Amino acid sequence: MTPLRLVIFEDNNDFRESLLHLFRFTPDVEVVAAYPDCSGVRNAVTQWKPEVVLMDIDMPGLNGIEATAAVKEASPTTQVVMLTVSEEEDRIFQALRNGATGYLLKKSGPDELVESVRLVHKGGSPMSPAIARKVLQFFHLTQAIPQTPAAVQKAVEIDDEALATGLTPREQEILEALVDGLSYKMIAAKHFISTDTVKNHIQGIYRKLHVNSKGEAISYALKRGLAGNR
Repeated sequence: MTPLRLVIFEDNNDFRESLLHLFRFTPDVEVVAAYPDCSGVRNAVTQWKPEVVLMDIDMPGLNGIEATAAVKEASPTTQVVMLTVSEEEDRIFQALRNGATGYLLKKSGPDELVESVRLVHKGGSPMSPAIARKVLQFFHLTQAIPQTPAAVQKAVEIDDEALATGLTPREQEILEALVDGLSYKMIAAKHFISTDTVKNHIQGIYRKLHVNSKGEAISYALKRGLAGNR
């Protein structure tokens, strides 16, 4: 059986070496490359065509959350498992929204790491128990928030309008942030992306809405109800 191809992005030299050692003795997994940063993440994914990526969330320069989005854009079928010491809800959900399929704490044991790589390759979504608990808590909380028929209908109308314009979910979020008056830098910080990425998304918004400026985009969003009740 051909081993699954794994690429590792981890800036801690000792931890990266321990991962390499671990998978060196895992016959059904082949580590085809390991990197100390994500500066060349797109090229790496294109070159090695991994089935699975292990991604440290706290990487220098391009962080793991941004890099996950880049991986999924370059290779939608590649599965990304986050490795982190963080249990912060915002980072968990941002990583998942950017395309991560699994989320493990670095204190996970060797067997759990290996089985998680196998599981995500087979279509599963491995998560450390503490992370899974936070996801469930968030789900229960959102389910407990009452939704009036009018609010539900408004949300449907906004989604339909965004779909008609061809905006992606990320572009919709950035458009709403523009309406809220956030600067490019503030949007970047809020969504854990670079300002250059924000600018690229905004250019895409302009193109899809057929506008030429931030003011025109905001006006369009308000007139067409793309930014909710404001």
